[in-house]
Amino acid sequence: MMKTIVITGSSRGIGRGLAEAFLKRGCRVCISSRSAASVGPATELLQGTFGSTSVTGVVADVTQYADLLALREHALSTFGRIDIWINNAGLSHPARPLWQLDAATLEAVADTNLKGTLLGSRVALEYLVAQGHGQLYNLLGLGSNGMKVPGFALYGSTKYALKYLTDGLIREVKSTPVRVGSISPGMVVTDLLTGDYDKTSAAWAKTRKIVNILADKVETVSPWLVDQILNDHTNGSHIAWLTKGKIVSRFALAPFRTRHMLE
Repeated sequence: MMKTIVITGSSRGIGRGLAEAFLKRGCRVCISSRSAASVGPATELLQGTFGSTSVTGVVADVTQYADLLALREHALSTFGRIDIWINNAGLSHPARPLWQLDAATLEAVADTNLKGTLLGSRVALEYLVAQGHGQLYNLLGLGSNGMKVPGFALYGSTKYALKYLTDGLIREVKSTPVRVGSISPGMVVTDLLTGDYDKTSAAWAKTRKIVNILADKVETVSPWLVDQILNDHTNGSHIAWLTKGKIVSRFALAPFRTRHMLE
Protein backbone atom coordinates (compact mmCIF):
# COMPACT_ATOMS: atom_id res chain seq x y z
CA MET A 1 0.00 0.00 0.00
CA MET A 2 1.26 3.47 -0.89
CA LYS A 3 2.23 5.22 2.35
CA THR A 4 1.69 8.88 3.15
CA ILE A 5 4.48 10.73 4.95
CA VAL A 6 4.46 14.09 6.76
CA ILE A 7 7.87 15.67 7.40
CA THR A 8 8.32 18.93 9.29
CA GLY A 9 11.10 21.28 8.23
CA SER A 10 11.47 19.54 4.89
CA SER A 11 11.96 22.22 2.25
CA ARG A 12 15.74 21.72 2.40
CA GLY A 13 18.50 19.75 4.12
CA ILE A 14 17.96 16.26 5.48
CA GLY A 15 14.18 16.76 5.55
CA ARG A 16 14.14 17.49 1.82
CA GLY A 17 16.42 14.50 1.22
CA LEU A 18 14.04 12.22 3.12
CA ALA A 19 11.09 13.58 1.14
CA GLU A 20 12.78 12.86 -2.19
CA ALA A 21 13.80 9.36 -1.10
CA PHE A 22 10.24 8.52 0.00
CA LEU A 23 8.87 9.83 -3.29
CA LYS A 24 11.33 7.72 -5.28
CA ARG A 25 9.90 4.69 -3.47
CA GLY A 26 6.35 5.48 -4.50
CA CYS A 27 5.17 7.20 -1.33
CA ARG A 28 3.11 10.37 -1.09
CA VAL A 29 4.70 13.19 0.88
CA CYS A 30 3.56 16.38 2.59
CA ILE A 31 6.50 18.73 3.15
CA SER A 32 6.46 21.83 5.31
CA SER A 33 8.48 24.85 6.34
CA ARG A 34 7.85 27.94 8.43
CA SER A 35 8.69 30.04 5.34
CA ALA A 36 6.38 30.35 2.36
CA ALA A 37 9.36 31.50 0.31
CA SER A 38 11.02 28.16 1.03
CA VAL A 39 8.20 25.61 0.94
CA GLY A 40 6.56 27.04 -2.19
CA PRO A 41 9.50 26.56 -4.60
CA ALA A 42 10.45 23.24 -2.97
CA THR A 43 6.91 21.90 -3.51
CA GLU A 44 6.87 23.03 -7.13
CA LEU A 45 10.21 21.38 -7.87
CA LEU A 46 9.16 18.10 -6.28
CA GLN A 47 5.80 18.15 -8.05
CA GLY A 48 7.60 18.74 -11.34
CA THR A 49 9.63 15.57 -10.78
CA PHE A 50 7.17 13.28 -9.01
CA GLY A 51 3.75 14.68 -9.95
CA SER A 52 1.24 16.92 -8.23
CA THR A 53 -0.73 13.95 -6.89
CA SER A 54 2.27 12.68 -4.92
CA VAL A 55 3.54 15.88 -3.30
CA THR A 56 1.98 18.71 -1.38
CA GLY A 57 3.46 21.43 0.80
CA VAL A 58 2.25 23.83 3.47
CA VAL A 59 3.63 26.60 5.65
CA ALA A 60 3.88 25.41 9.25
CA ASP A 61 5.80 26.93 12.16
CA VAL A 62 6.34 23.98 14.50
CA THR A 63 6.37 26.27 17.53
CA GLN A 64 2.71 27.05 16.85
CA TYR A 65 0.17 24.36 17.75
CA ALA A 66 -2.41 25.74 15.32
CA ASP A 67 0.09 25.47 12.45
CA LEU A 68 0.79 21.82 13.23
CA LEU A 69 -2.93 21.05 13.38
CA ALA A 70 -3.28 22.77 10.00
CA LEU A 71 -0.39 20.70 8.63
CA ARG A 72 -2.07 17.50 9.77
CA GLU A 73 -5.43 18.51 8.30
CA HIS A 74 -3.82 19.60 5.03
CA ALA A 75 -2.14 16.21 4.64
CA LEU A 76 -5.41 14.42 5.46
CA SER A 77 -7.52 16.52 3.11
CA THR A 78 -4.98 16.01 0.32
CA PHE A 79 -4.12 12.32 0.75
CA GLY A 80 -6.82 10.96 3.05
CA ARG A 81 -4.46 9.39 5.58
CA ILE A 82 -1.10 9.72 7.35
CA ASP A 83 1.06 6.65 7.86
CA ILE A 84 4.38 8.15 9.00
CA TRP A 85 5.04 11.48 10.74
CA ILE A 86 8.64 12.67 11.07
CA ASN A 87 9.52 15.53 13.44
CA ASN A 88 12.55 16.84 11.57
CA ALA A 89 12.39 20.63 11.98
CA GLY A 90 15.33 21.96 13.97
CA LEU A 91 17.57 24.95 14.55
CA SER A 92 21.20 25.22 15.58
CA HIS A 93 23.24 28.23 16.63
CA PRO A 94 26.76 29.70 16.42
CA ALA A 95 29.39 27.63 18.23
CA ARG A 96 29.66 29.78 21.34
CA PRO A 97 29.35 29.46 25.11
CA LEU A 98 25.79 29.85 26.32
CA TRP A 99 26.38 33.27 27.87
CA GLN A 100 27.51 34.64 24.51
CA LEU A 101 24.22 33.74 22.81
CA ASP A 102 21.43 36.31 22.86
CA ALA A 103 18.07 35.58 24.42
CA ALA A 104 16.31 35.46 21.05
CA THR A 105 18.61 32.65 19.91
CA LEU A 106 18.06 30.70 23.14
CA GLU A 107 14.31 30.92 22.75
CA ALA A 108 14.28 30.11 19.02
CA VAL A 109 16.45 26.99 19.33
CA ALA A 110 14.65 25.68 22.42
CA ASP A 111 11.21 26.40 20.98
CA THR A 112 11.91 24.82 17.58
CA ASN A 113 13.85 21.76 18.71
CA LEU A 114 12.00 20.83 21.89
CA LYS A 115 8.66 22.60 21.96
CA GLY A 116 8.17 21.96 18.23
CA THR A 117 8.79 18.24 18.62
CA LEU A 118 6.54 18.04 21.69
CA LEU A 119 3.70 19.73 19.83
CA GLY A 120 4.32 17.74 16.65
CA SER A 121 4.28 14.48 18.59
CA ARG A 122 1.04 15.41 20.30
CA VAL A 123 -0.67 16.34 17.02
CA ALA A 124 0.59 13.25 15.21
CA LEU A 125 -0.07 10.69 17.94
CA GLU A 126 -3.59 11.94 18.59
CA TYR A 127 -4.43 11.07 14.99
CA LEU A 128 -2.33 7.91 14.63
CA VAL A 129 -3.71 6.31 17.80
CA ALA A 130 -7.29 7.09 16.76
CA GLN A 131 -6.54 5.75 13.27
CA GLY A 132 -5.24 2.51 14.74
CA HIS A 133 -1.82 2.41 13.09
CA GLY A 134 1.14 4.55 12.09
CA GLN A 135 4.70 5.50 12.89
CA LEU A 136 6.21 8.58 14.54
CA TYR A 137 9.92 9.38 14.37
CA ASN A 138 11.91 12.13 16.07
CA LEU A 139 15.21 13.36 14.63
CA LEU A 140 17.98 13.20 17.21
CA GLY A 141 21.40 14.80 16.92
CA LEU A 142 24.44 16.11 18.75
CA GLY A 143 23.93 15.69 22.48
CA SER A 144 21.24 13.00 22.32
CA ASN A 145 23.81 10.32 23.22
CA GLY A 146 25.15 12.32 26.16
CA MET A 147 28.21 13.69 24.33
CA LYS A 148 29.13 17.21 25.43
CA VAL A 149 30.69 19.57 22.88
CA PRO A 150 31.88 23.05 23.98
CA GLY A 151 29.91 25.78 22.25
CA PHE A 152 26.79 23.67 21.83
CA ALA A 153 25.33 23.45 25.34
CA LEU A 154 22.06 24.89 24.07
CA TYR A 155 21.62 22.70 20.99
CA GLY A 156 22.89 19.57 22.74
CA SER A 157 20.55 20.00 25.68
CA THR A 158 17.51 20.19 23.39
CA LYS A 159 18.54 16.97 21.62
CA TYR A 160 19.26 15.25 24.95
CA ALA A 161 15.74 16.19 26.01
CA LEU A 162 14.36 14.74 22.77
CA LYS A 163 15.97 11.41 23.61
CA TYR A 164 14.06 11.38 26.90
CA LEU A 165 10.87 12.46 25.15
CA THR A 166 11.16 9.73 22.53
CA ASP A 167 11.91 7.05 25.11
CA GLY A 168 8.88 8.19 27.08
CA LEU A 169 6.62 8.09 24.03
CA ILE A 170 7.85 4.60 23.15
CA ARG A 171 6.54 3.44 26.52
CA GLU A 172 3.31 5.41 26.26
CA VAL A 173 2.29 3.81 22.95
CA LYS A 174 3.06 0.24 24.04
CA SER A 175 -0.62 -0.58 24.50
CA THR A 176 -1.53 0.88 21.09
CA PRO A 177 -0.88 -0.26 17.50
CA VAL A 178 1.27 2.84 16.92
CA ARG A 179 5.07 2.70 16.81
CA VAL A 180 7.51 5.41 17.92
CA GLY A 181 11.18 5.57 17.03
CA SER A 182 14.13 7.86 16.53
CA ILE A 183 16.43 8.72 13.65
CA SER A 184 20.08 9.75 13.93
CA PRO A 185 21.30 10.82 10.50
CA GLY A 186 24.83 11.38 11.77
CA MET A 187 27.02 14.18 10.47
CA VAL A 188 25.32 15.35 7.28
CA VAL A 189 26.63 18.25 5.19
CA THR A 190 23.85 20.84 5.45
CA ASP A 191 23.59 24.49 6.49
CA LEU A 192 22.70 23.24 9.97
CA LEU A 193 26.13 21.62 10.24
CA THR A 194 28.40 24.13 8.53
CA GLY A 195 26.70 27.42 9.23
CA ASP A 196 27.53 27.71 12.92
CA TYR A 197 31.31 28.12 12.86
CA ASP A 198 33.65 31.05 12.37
CA LYS A 199 35.43 29.79 9.26
CA THR A 200 38.56 31.80 10.16
CA SER A 201 38.99 30.22 13.60
CA ALA A 202 41.33 27.45 14.72
CA ALA A 203 38.27 25.58 15.98
CA TRP A 204 36.87 25.45 12.45
CA ALA A 205 40.14 24.11 11.05
CA LYS A 206 39.93 21.21 13.51
CA THR A 207 36.23 20.69 12.91
CA ARG A 208 36.73 20.71 9.14
CA LYS A 209 39.11 17.76 9.41
CA ILE A 210 36.60 15.78 11.47
CA VAL A 211 33.75 16.66 9.12
CA ASN A 212 35.73 15.44 6.13
CA ILE A 213 36.29 12.13 7.91
CA LEU A 214 32.83 11.52 9.34
CA ALA A 215 30.30 13.52 7.32
CA ASP A 216 28.23 12.38 4.37
CA LYS A 217 26.07 14.06 1.75
CA VAL A 218 22.30 14.24 2.14
CA GLU A 219 21.85 12.15 -1.00
CA THR A 220 23.97 9.37 0.53
CA VAL A 221 22.26 9.18 3.90
CA SER A 222 18.60 9.83 3.07
CA PRO A 223 17.88 6.77 0.88
CA TRP A 224 19.35 4.42 3.49
CA LEU A 225 17.33 6.02 6.28
CA VAL A 226 14.11 5.81 4.27
CA ASP A 227 14.65 2.12 3.48
CA GLN A 228 15.09 1.44 7.20
CA ILE A 229 11.94 3.40 8.06
CA LEU A 230 9.79 1.65 5.46
CA ASN A 231 10.99 -1.74 6.69
CA ASP A 232 10.65 -0.91 10.38
CA HIS A 233 7.96 -2.87 12.21
CA THR A 234 9.18 -2.50 15.79
CA ASN A 235 8.21 -0.01 18.47
CA GLY A 236 11.30 1.68 19.91
CA SER A 237 13.56 1.42 16.88
CA HIS A 238 16.59 3.68 16.71
CA ILE A 239 17.71 4.15 13.11
CA ALA A 240 21.30 5.40 13.10
CA TRP A 241 23.53 6.01 10.08
CA LEU A 242 26.80 6.92 11.79
CA THR A 243 27.33 4.00 14.16
CA LYS A 244 30.25 3.61 16.57
CA GLY A 245 31.71 0.95 14.31
CA LYS A 246 31.56 3.24 11.29
CA ILE A 247 33.22 6.05 13.24
CA VAL A 248 36.10 3.82 14.33
CA SER A 249 36.54 2.49 10.80
CA ARG A 250 36.62 5.93 9.23
CA PHE A 251 39.21 7.28 11.64
CA ALA A 252 41.31 4.17 11.11
CA LEU A 253 41.18 4.64 7.34
CA ALA A 254 41.62 8.42 7.41
CA PRO A 255 45.44 8.35 6.92
CA PHE A 256 45.02 6.24 3.78
CA ARG A 257 42.21 8.02 1.98
CA THR A 258 40.96 11.56 1.50
CA ARG A 259 37.30 12.48 1.70
CA HIS A 260 36.24 15.94 0.53
CA MET A 261 32.85 16.58 2.10
CA LEU A 262 33.29 20.35 2.25
CA GLU A 263 34.04 22.70 -0.59
